[in-house]
Amino acid sequence: MDLGLTAKRAIVTGGSRGIGYAIARALATEGADVVIAARTAADLDIAAKTLSEETGRRIVPVPTDTSDHASVDALVARAVAELGGVDILVNSAATPWTADKPTSFAATTDDIVRNEVEIKVLGCLRTARAVAPYLIEQGWGRIINISGLGARSANSIAQTVRNVSVAAVTKNLADELGPHGINVTVVHPGRTRTERLAARLAEESAETGTPIAELEQQIAKNSVNRLIDASEVADVVAFLASPRSIGITGDAIAVGGGVPGAVYY
Repeated sequence: MDLGLTAKRAIVTGGSRGIGYAIARALATEGADVVIAARTAADLDIAAKTLSEETGRRIVPVPTDTSDHASVDALVARAVAELGGVDILVNSAATPWTADKPTSFAATTDDIVRNEVEIKVLGCLRTARAVAPYLIEQGWGRIINISGLGARSANSIAQTVRNVSVAAVTKNLADELGPHGINVTVVHPGRTRTERLAARLAEESAETGTPIAELEQQIAKNSVNRLIDASEVADVVAFLASPRSIGITGDAIAVGGGVPGAVYY
């Protein structure tokens, strides 16, 4: 299936590693030129060079802090200047949710919740606000927000709040921007195989002698009984970023291999 992404122009925040990097690769492989954004310039430069050599597309690294309005505005201005416009925005920037973060009510401080909302929720809103005028003017666009299956469970106040809030932003944007030819969707990855997780499991395997494949299966806990790879999340996002996704907007797409026993409708 030709996704119709050749010569499309995309911005991917959080694009230097993990799911964001995989999304940038998928879009570029389908023919798009991509601006990747993250806070660390050195990581971005390496990612951009690797992706450009691998895909043959133009990959532009732009250091960006999505918690800062001016930084986000500069990102979009640079993308338009470098690529001649923008068609697709993928919001994948977020602070990693690690096992050592407090999850109990008593341990959840205002600052913990505030930081999650600042980076992930308001970050999505800032980038969408900066990109929307260009998409409206051309009468076409796609915005995909990467949230997480933490939106569908109560394991942590901060994690649930940030992910549910991204879904709420998505639906509001979809209804308002839909008449202008712009689809807005949210993707909920589950536990996903990324560089960070692979490194952690390799370390645990070395310490315990348990094969990595066995460790992965222990933490999968989904219907397909295996971890979903970042590239498989990226495949879904590439479709949602394409003209072929016209029938999907305002909705949440789970890409976690299925949650056993739960019925979502």
